[in-house]
Amino acid sequence: MDSKKNIQINGRLIGDHQPTYIIAELSANHHQSFDRAVEIIHQAHRAGADAVKLQTYTADTLTLDSHQPHFKIQSGTVWDGKSFYELYQKASTPWDWHAKLKSIANQLDMDLFSSPFDATAVDFLETLDVPAYKIASFEIIDVPLLRKVAATGRPVIVSTGMASLEEIEQAVSTLRNNGCNEIALLKCTSAYPAPPESMNLRTLPDLASRFQLPVGLSDHTLDHHSSITSVALGGSIIEKHLTLSRSEEGPDSSFSLEPSEFAELVSAIRTTEKTMGNVNYGPTESDKNNLAFRRSLFAIQDIEQGEKFTLDNVRSLRPGKGLEPVHLDKVLSATASQAISRGTPINWQHVA
Repeated sequence: MDSKKNIQINGRLIGDHQPTYIIAELSANHHQSFDRAVEIIHQAHRAGADAVKLQTYTADTLTLDSHQPHFKIQSGTVWDGKSFYELYQKASTPWDWHAKLKSIANQLDMDLFSSPFDATAVDFLETLDVPAYKIASFEIIDVPLLRKVAATGRPVIVSTGMASLEEIEQAVSTLRNNGCNEIALLKCTSAYPAPPESMNLRTLPDLASRFQLPVGLSDHTLDHHSSITSVALGGSIIEKHLTLSRSEEGPDSSFSLEPSEFAELVSAIRTTEKTMGNVNYGPTESDKNNLAFRRSLFAIQDIEQGEKFTLDNVRSLRPGKGLEPVHLDKVLSATASQAISRGTPINWQHVA
């Protein structure tokens, strides 16, 4: 395996010329119901997802319980008006669910891993033997957290929302210098929801070229067009939030896909993979039979042996059963080696 072009999660290659790794982000869409979380995992499996991702934090590991103005969310998001503490209390996934949810996902042949938000989360996730880690966009600058995650030696997927090139370079070098040899980078717009015009998906091939790493998209738009475009641009990982219903109010519901939409996303990605194919010139298996629709040289009237070929008795027509039209001038400079009846494709045995 070329570690620059591929990573491996649970024995599965992810990167160049590999099937897109599709992650269903559970996030806060459980609405504090374990049964709802389980059903989302089942829906992810039915839709064809390869993995389910959690977020591992508590309100106390992320922020302070404070009502000072700077602990109030006022940034044009769906969470405006709440305090950080209130949001994360409502959105967090109980830690005692993690092992059970991982077991359920694994029984369905899906990976389950998480985004840790502090060192205690990493220590906890290590007890579950998660196959990989995801670094959220807001944590890409948390160098101590990156060091902690890298030291596990597990593959790491990094969202790069809002990050400058220098910050991405810092994150990648921190991971590499602390024991992580398998890294993937996700383009991300950290707006919830993200407007399509903010996606700048042309960044994907540039990101892949600069870092020589697998790339993909963490997609917060309201549909799946950006994800499909990302695959066409070389993305090999797609992460998308999944909810049972957007009508169920929750912190992440409004920018999540419902099960039928997620299934459409997976289907569209698999079709896109087929259309990408390989660099190819010439007929494929599916169109080689239609070579008959090409033009070729035919006798358009009876021609006697020894008669000169002219534009009055030879023409370029469909189907492509005779000499290619490129040979017309050579044929016109020759005579018939035998009698040729009208409608006969001209071949070299007819040319004296």
